[in-house]
Amino acid sequence: MKKILLLATIALSTIACNGKDFNDGVMSKKGKTYTISTETICNARGFHGNTPVKVTVKKDVILNVEALPNRETPRFFESVKNKMLPKFRNIKFKDYATVDGVTGSTISSNAVRENMKAAYNYYMEHK
Repeated sequence: MKKILLLATIALSTIACNGKDFNDGVMSKKGKTYTISTETICNARGFHGNTPVKVTVKKDVILNVEALPNRETPRFFESVKNKMLPKFRNIKFKDYATVDGVTGSTISSNAVRENMKAAYNYYMEHK
C-alpha cells in the first residue's frame, strides 16, 4: 500500500512539474490557471464554523475568491462576500494579507484570511 501511495505521489509531482493539467483534490491546474479549495486543508473557524474558500490564480495573481458553503450568519457573511472577497481580485497572491476585513464581521473576516493563508501556502508548495 505504501508503495502505491509513493508511486501516486511521485506521479502527481511529475505531472505538476511537467506543466500538465492536474487535480489532486485540493488544487487543480488547467492551462496556466490554478484553483485551490481550502475545504480539507484549513479549518479556520468563523463565528459558526469553518469558512472555506476557493481561490483561482493565474501567473501568481488572484483572479477570484469564492466563498464555499459554510454556516456563518448569512446577513453578516454577505458583507464579507460583497466587500472583502472582491478586494482579493487582481492582486499578487503573496499580497493576500493586505486585504482588510469587514467591520462587524471580524471573526468571519479573520477566518477568510486564515483560509487565504492556507491556500497560498498550498499553492506555493505544490504548483
